[in-house]
Amino acid sequence: IFNPGGPLRVRTVDLRSDTVTKPGAAMRRAMAEAHVGDDVFGEDLTVNELQKRAADIFGMEAALFVPSGTMSNLIAVMVHCSERGDEMIVGDLAHQHVYEQGGSAQVAGVHSTTVSTQSDGTFHLDEVESKIRHGYPKVHFTRSRLVCVENTHNLRGGRVLPLSFLHELRSLADRYGLAVHMDGARLMNAAVALGVSPSVILQHCHTVSVGLSKGLGAPMGTMLGGSKDFVERAVRVRQALGGGLRQLGIQATAGILALTDMVGRLKEDHRRARIFAQALKECDPPLYEVNMASVETNILRFRLNDPRLSPAEFCQRAATVCENELQVLGHGVRVLMFHNAWGSIRAVFHLDISDDDAQVAVEKLHFLARQVAEQRGKLW
Repeated sequence: IFNPGGPLRVRTVDLRSDTVTKPGAAMRRAMAEAHVGDDVFGEDLTVNELQKRAADIFGMEAALFVPSGTMSNLIAVMVHCSERGDEMIVGDLAHQHVYEQGGSAQVAGVHSTTVSTQSDGTFHLDEVESKIRHGYPKVHFTRSRLVCVENTHNLRGGRVLPLSFLHELRSLADRYGLAVHMDGARLMNAAVALGVSPSVILQHCHTVSVGLSKGLGAPMGTMLGGSKDFVERAVRVRQALGGGLRQLGIQATAGILALTDMVGRLKEDHRRARIFAQALKECDPPLYEVNMASVETNILRFRLNDPRLSPAEFCQRAATVCENELQVLGHGVRVLMFHNAWGSIRAVFHLDISDDDAQVAVEKLHFLARQVAEQRGKLW
């Protein structure tokens, strides 16, 4: 960061992920006063209350608190695919497939076959059907057991899966005796975007994994929902994976507040993401490629239209304050974002981002667009 001999007026706007949120004062107070017990013995009444509330919200028989989304998804795979060498069908851009270290194969011995993820996060159902194995138990074949979906879809920019797609997928799965698991890390964002209760979405799924520590603001945790029998088996798998926790009521209290008090405000994150996206689309000079139709929730993915500026370099510039910026804007702004191997840049809005934060982030990205245009002119 440039510092011309004096203190800098620098503001940081952290758009890397909604996982960077911090518990607010009310949540911290509730955690400090939480009633606790030994959850492995089933004696933490706060955890029991959280699990019942989550099951009711999901419209499912039972739910289980799990430390993380990665563990929750892995547990679901291990319960549904009970024999090593079983197979799951998953999107090629799914979080489970790309970011969770291949845990289904590495830990569970479950084989994955992929289908192409469409721009809206869905699959072509005929491709799904073509991947279902029919030769089991012949010695050459795996056994198809599970189809996994992601809602909202991270790598597709927070897209919400249409209810019609989920209905048709469930019908296909039922026809072949497969289970449907939803990686619903941001399921509440999907429900808010559709204007329906989570249970309306989840009626088409056998199981779901719902994050508490993203836009809902809890410091940790994921809820794994399903039938009573599924959750009973999930408890055993959680224990084997090291997920049995003791005085968990402190975290469970945060989870209760996340599910009851924090869902309604997600629409604010969605609104700010659209305003931010529109501002990038209207930037003059134009540097950003934004598909407004894809901005449905709190995640924005955009591209650069200058091939000489890599997404990695752009993110570095956005996170750095330079001398000219102080002169032009009157203050320094660090906008933190992630880029990925597919060439897009991700900005995620969450409860710690205000309207003013969004506005100064827009100012910084407009400033960078002018800076890049000036550099182009000098090169020409």
